[in-house]
Amino acid sequence: MTDQPPAPPSMMPPLKVAQLGGRASRAIALVPDAETRAALASFLGLEALRKFRLEATLRPLGKSDWELTGHLGATVVQKCAVTLDPVSTRIDEQIHRQFIADLPEPDGLEIEMPEDDTIEALGSVIDISGLAVEALALAIPAFVRAPGAELSGTGTVATAPEGAEPLSDTSRKPFAALAALRERLSTDSPPDPEPKD
Repeated sequence: MTDQPPAPPSMMPPLKVAQLGGRASRAIALVPDAETRAALASFLGLEALRKFRLEATLRPLGKSDWELTGHLGATVVQKCAVTLDPVSTRIDEQIHRQFIADLPEPDGLEIEMPEDDTIEALGSVIDISGLAVEALALAIPAFVRAPGAELSGTGTVATAPEGAEPLSDTSRKPFAALAALRERLSTDSPPDPEPKD
């Protein structure tokens, strides 16, 4: 039995499609409290999530499909990749999703990903909270640097598990090292002997 990955904290229960009667548009606002923001920060590996707000509209699309459009704003706090000092980043993302009832199912073993990543199959529920967390996770910068933070004098950041020798840039770039070796060998090799008469 494999452990299931943890679910993100929910800011609202998923909307049951069967209960979206009347095919009417619905305004949605997600503004989690401090406790929920702290849980989201922990789930996303952040130091803190100071602000989070999603304002969106879920409207009918055609006879049975739905469309979600809106804006996500957040302020995340992460550790600087160099100094480990806290760094705040403002995130502003436009949200657009289409939930299609008759989206074709993949056929066979090969699954071809749709080119438009805003289109999803319409299931029994629409999890807007989960979509908002996913959008935030994708918008969070992978590496942040505090203003004025500099790398070490060698221009590298050496990291390694405890007791192991840190990797240098050269060891992290084996093909660059091989290219340098090949160049050195070509310059160090003796000249071709002159042909004998």
